[in-house]
Amino acid sequence: MRSGPAAVLAAAALALLPATASARTAYPDPLPLTGQQIIHDPTVHQLPNGRYVAYSTGGILGARLSTDLTHWTDAGNAFTTPPAWWYDYNSTADPWAPDLTYRDGRYWLYYAVSSWGTNRSAIGVATSPTGLPGTWTDHGPAFTSEKTDTWNAIDPAVIRAGGRLWLAFGSYWSGIRMTELDPATGKALADAPVHHLATRPDAPYAVEGPSILHHGGYYYLFASYDACCAGVNSTYKIRVGRSKSVTGPYTDSTGTPMLNGGGDLLLSGHGRYAGPGGESTFRTRGKTWLAYHYYDATDGGTPKLGLNQLRWRAGRPVVK
Repeated sequence: MRSGPAAVLAAAALALLPATASARTAYPDPLPLTGQQIIHDPTVHQLPNGRYVAYSTGGILGARLSTDLTHWTDAGNAFTTPPAWWYDYNSTADPWAPDLTYRDGRYWLYYAVSSWGTNRSAIGVATSPTGLPGTWTDHGPAFTSEKTDTWNAIDPAVIRAGGRLWLAFGSYWSGIRMTELDPATGKALADAPVHHLATRPDAPYAVEGPSILHHGGYYYLFASYDACCAGVNSTYKIRVGRSKSVTGPYTDSTGTPMLNGGGDLLLSGHGRYAGPGGESTFRTRGKTWLAYHYYDATDGGTPKLGLNQLRWRAGRPVVK
């Protein structure tokens, strides 16, 4: 759920971070927020009426609403009841890590259903005419993985590129992958190849939660590295690389491929803001924003929404 399998989150293994480029050594704090800030793995979108909606892990995909990006209110859940097929992948029908997009006159919500520590997983898809909680129609699995696969079908991120529709995904196992979707159904094309975008050289291959942004002729792959979901002990951090092609290869500012453990360090824990990750990006009013969760060290490690504007320096993103 932009969270890797618990069985492989060994502290010693997580310490094996390869030498990669670091974008900066000090980090700005996130935008000051008020209201309902508790969130995990956020995806944010501005609706036509100017309001912002955020969906996240927790509940039946918890929803938050805002008129100004700074004050957020609880808006219930995307779904009123879990679709029955979720129970095939999770005994409590617990969905993770949603991704919200708009195309062809509808809002599309992708999300993961799995169980902690296994790669028998599914990415589901739902549509809505408004993008608001309680209006979603579920369409079942869009892509799945089994224990015999070398990837894990969770943490979806959808992007249109070159007139085609693509799904990035992945958590641990072999890292970040990508496959092509049918634009009509929003589901994976039959027999479409699965491309490999990012991994690390050592087990447990602690990279997950992709998000892809197109800017200035490049595609930028953001991913969460290290350990999620341990409150103030979380070691999550966000790294990024870029490519001319949506399917890669993605490299950092030193030229190191993300398939070889590369990735510029974009955001890491600092001060009260522990373990930032589970990121996504969105654009509004001419600005590009990075949305993520962090664990608040002044509030018992409660996961909260982080928002930072993205700026560009020598063709690479930095947080403001």
